Amino acid sequence: MNQLINLLHEGNYSCVIQNGTDVRTFTRRGVIDVYELLHHDAAFLRGALLADKVIGKGAAALMIQGGVAQVYADVISKSALALFRANNVHVDYKLCVDGIQNRDQTGGCPLEQICMASDSVSELMPLITGFISRMRQRSNPA
Repeated sequence: MNQLINLLHEGNYSCVIQNGTDVRTFTRRGVIDVYELLHHDAAFLRGALLADKVIGKGAAALMIQGGVAQVYADVISKSALALFRANNVHVDYKLCVDGIQNRDQTGGCPLEQICMASDSVSELMPLITGFISRMRQRSNPA
């Protein structure tokens, strides 16, 4: 895990995931990289080690759904940490915060707020999918 954490910081990546000898790096913000892996290459997540800069409850739900075995976060929300622990995922972190802030630091992360509706990963998945769909519609209007 230390190698992943070092790679996360040295490469200025948003997320680094290792499964076996396969290591992948990601640079997009938010949960989109893990969301797309879960939907297009779920086998890569199963049993993987993952290091991320910021993990909120929505990201935690995606990682749990994908079967990630171990997680490190520079910053993790209390609700994400509780969800990982309730689902027996080993987590290490640098800083635990009450909640993840939105991108302009003017309030809470909208996905984190949506995910306060439940502590069940299966109930959170359609909420996350709906959020991603709305974000894609806003960035690609017809």
